[in-house]
Amino acid sequence: MNETTKFGFTLRSLFFCFSALLLSNLNMATAEDPKLQYYEIRIYKIYDFEKQQIADDYLRDALLPALNRQQIENVGAFHNLKDENDHSIYVVIPFASLESFSNYNKKLATDTKYQEAGKKYLDRKKGDGIFDRIESRLLKAFVSIPQMELADFCKEKTDGRMFELRLYESHTEEHARRKVKMFDSGETQLMRDVEMGPVFFGETLSGPDLPNLVYMLSAKNLEEHEAHWKSFLESDRWKKMKALPQYKDTVSNIKNWFLSPTSYSQF
Repeated sequence: MNETTKFGFTLRSLFFCFSALLLSNLNMATAEDPKLQYYEIRIYKIYDFEKQQIADDYLRDALLPALNRQQIENVGAFHNLKDENDHSIYVVIPFASLESFSNYNKKLATDTKYQEAGKKYLDRKKGDGIFDRIESRLLKAFVSIPQMELADFCKEKTDGRMFELRLYESHTEEHARRKVKMFDSGETQLMRDVEMGPVFFGETLSGPDLPNLVYMLSAKNLEEHEAHWKSFLESDRWKKMKALPQYKDTVSNIKNWFLSPTSYSQF
């Protein structure tokens, strides 16, 4: 074997070794990176009780079954627990990917079962729509809770269970990023440990009031939920965490809604 051949052989050997190492690292990274869900929060803003009933029928009989046919599971649907004058319906739709999110409306348009079941809601005259508007937010799951987590009482649909939907606004994108980091660095786990029943956490990619994040907590009833919050706020871990300079002033405004699941909610 001459020197040129040896040199070429050595280069090929180095190339294959480098390629194998790179592939190994990519596979390791893929294995370690969690599969993050996406969530759409839809608020059907309705100001009439009778129209709320029509929207409930539509969601129960048309939309949720159609989403399930697309392998979109665990769709939540809720009414306002504390404001009897709010007839809006709050819907949480989990998606396995952005592709699933981008295609679901197109699939609904060709789903004849959906079209027929939702006829009373979908076939409306101008000026006689069911909702005033639909508010939509697209979220990407946090690394610390990459998939929706459902407590046993949610899976079993225990009577009396309740949920709190919380929205944290930040005054800059950097402060919003730090707040997400705060959750991923221990706040999410603390909420699990004090049994606050976190369902999902998501960074808002698109929607009003940016930048913000949204998350949902669950409990068997309102009294237990309040007790869990008390345990969280009195925790030494929380006190140490919130005192860290990097997390100071990361939240500029908080909005929250206390929700009760509808009879057809899937958690």
